[in-house]
Amino acid sequence: MNKPMAAATAFLLALTAVGTTGCGGPERPHVEGPAPRPTEVSGPVYVSDTMGHPLSRPTSFGLTEFSSLFELHWRSWGGPKAVATGRLTGNWCIPHCPERGYPATVELSRLERQENVSYYTRATVRSAHLPPADTGEDLSNVRLPTPEP
Repeated sequence: MNKPMAAATAFLLALTAVGTTGCGGPERPHVEGPAPRPTEVSGPVYVSDTMGHPLSRPTSFGLTEFSSLFELHWRSWGGPKAVATGRLTGNWCIPHCPERGYPATVELSRLERQENVSYYTRATVRSAHLPPADTGEDLSNVRLPTPEP
């Protein structure tokens, strides 16, 4: 074998050895302690109304273009789900809406973190008091607006 060919072969063998054994010694990484947990929600938590305004524990807000919630009393806020009872009204029930709307429960969910704050991104509204003719809008999985990151 000529010298350039022998040098090239030696170089390729060395390169293959480094590639298969890696750089450094035979040490393996040392891991101890529990696995990391998902990040807990920290900082303020908001829900955006239909206009995109961030609200914290609102007593009322526009849920959709056609439905609004008011007289809200929050049982929970800031966790994975927020739950309130209040009243529901909307364009879909005019002119037959009760003066104070319909009793309803709203559940906010699917927190989305943006920098130092979080936003609820889904809402579900339930009311056993809605007459069948007044359920013109599906309020079982309403996508809520969030600011652009």
